[in-house]
Amino acid sequence: MASEDISKLAESLAKTQVGGGQLSFKGKSLKLNTAEDAEEVIKEIEEFDGMEALRLEGNTVGVEAAKVIAKALEKKPELKRCHWSDMFTGRLRSEIPAALISLGEALVSAGCQLVELDLSDNAFGPDGVRGFEALLKSPACFTLQELKLNNCGMGIGGGKILAGALQECHRKSNGQGKPLALKVFVAGRNRLENDGATALAEAFRIIGTLEEVHMPQNGINHPGITALAQAFALNPLLRVINLNDNTFTEKGAVAMAETLKKLRQVEVINFGDCLVRSKGAVAIADAVKEGLHKLKELNLSFCEIKRDAALIITEATEDKSELEKLDLNGNCLGEEGCEQIQEILESFNMAEVLGSLSDDEGDDDDDEEDEDEEEDEEEEEDEVEEEEEEEEEEPPQVQERGQGEQELMTPKKILDTHESTPVSSTLPPVDVGTFLAFPSPEKLLRLGPKCSALIVQQTDTSDVEKVVMVFLKISSVFKDETMVKTVVHETTDVLMREAFSSATFNSDAFITSLLIHMGLLKSEEKIKAVQSLYGPLMTLNHMVQQDYFPKSLVPVLLAFVTKPNRALDSCSVARHLLLQTLHQL
Repeated sequence: MASEDISKLAESLAKTQVGGGQLSFKGKSLKLNTAEDAEEVIKEIEEFDGMEALRLEGNTVGVEAAKVIAKALEKKPELKRCHWSDMFTGRLRSEIPAALISLGEALVSAGCQLVELDLSDNAFGPDGVRGFEALLKSPACFTLQELKLNNCGMGIGGGKILAGALQECHRKSNGQGKPLALKVFVAGRNRLENDGATALAEAFRIIGTLEEVHMPQNGINHPGITALAQAFALNPLLRVINLNDNTFTEKGAVAMAETLKKLRQVEVINFGDCLVRSKGAVAIADAVKEGLHKLKELNLSFCEIKRDAALIITEATEDKSELEKLDLNGNCLGEEGCEQIQEILESFNMAEVLGSLSDDEGDDDDDEEDEDEEEDEEEEEDEVEEEEEEEEEEPPQVQERGQGEQELMTPKKILDTHESTPVSSTLPPVDVGTFLAFPSPEKLLRLGPKCSALIVQQTDTSDVEKVVMVFLKISSVFKDETMVKTVVHETTDVLMREAFSSATFNSDAFITSLLIHMGLLKSEEKIKAVQSLYGPLMTLNHMVQQDYFPKSLVPVLLAFVTKPNRALDSCSVARHLLLQTLHQL
């Protein structure tokens, strides 16, 4: 490091705020690659007596720098709080686990008894969880009260590893007479989905001391929500439940409502953008009416709730003297419904608790018909889920792994193990229509070796909208498993090569429509964006590198993927990979 750079770093450190046992390098934008880069940081750590908290947010720490910082931490047994969010900016995913292992081993070696561990906004994926798995299982975390892992891209695999580590931590600490008493758990924007959420729910059931759970934007549907609800019922001290932007539907909402009836300490309920719909909302209203006397905030915004159900919710708040906010924005109340809600709250002398209703979707006259359609949709979704679960339960497709984790075997592995048994003999084929109606990785594989040709044959590749929709259907089933990834890429290549080579295909219109359906570009028409951008982003990352992709579209794509966007934030790993690729083109 040049002498002038060292001088600047020293000057920055001189301004570091320290006090109350906290050493902070927060937001210093330090680039610590080598041991030499970290010399001044190490000096500050070594000279700080009684360091109970270390803030490293907003810097970037490499493997070598992490090792020497870890060496300094080995002599800091009093360290209790690690604020280590956003400390790997610009690092390769392969670097992060090694850095975390070094830091974790130091905490264990020092004999620390952590109270708070915050690794949020580090896009480390499932491998990153492996990086601090040993730490979580160690005595250093037997005293852990707050675990924050927001926006880390853990995925289902990472969620399962995390759940296993928490259960092991509880088992070991319980053996010493002081079981893990975790109070705050934060894991929003991690693509946990049903399997990850269900695994964590099992850990929550065992822990039983949770007071706050924040798991927004995880692609969790009613099976996962139900598992969480059952686990929450065994955590009687729960005060805050934030599951914003998952998909309850009626089944998940009813399950959660039953749990709410058993809880007495709940102050904040955030089920906004969770599609609880009217019947689910009525069930929640019943739970609110029966108890929840400490409730301060109830968020049921953007949940497709109709007027009558919203009125029942409002009436249920009558004796909730602690209530500070009721959010019913973005539902289907209509002007009359909005006025009725305001009147009810005014009669309770609670008019001030009502949030804005500026995004109300208007009254829907076809309430009964819509509810029937919703029920039909849920039944169809259940049938698809049951079918996929049956497929996953096929013995040849699953092999046991350590820590109770399971890995779906790819068709290639199956063939290697059972050369005489073709895949098609255990799984019946499907047609293109079935796949496009209810896409899943299994259905795509079951279309067979000619799936690319079959899909293209049934797609008008001169029609931009049809191509966009088929692209999104294919990319939605993307998985990091080799076989699924390969088939998604191959099918996308055939489809898009055919489309872009058509003289009548409008490339600009394609990228515009795609951005709209991905929720990255506003449209005058009301178009529902895809639920998860992970698959489309990962597939785009492959597609933009192919010779058929028009290079003129790269700047457009780059501009929109760079912009701040909540949906993109929830897929930080995929977004980062795509941005890296686009910058290189």
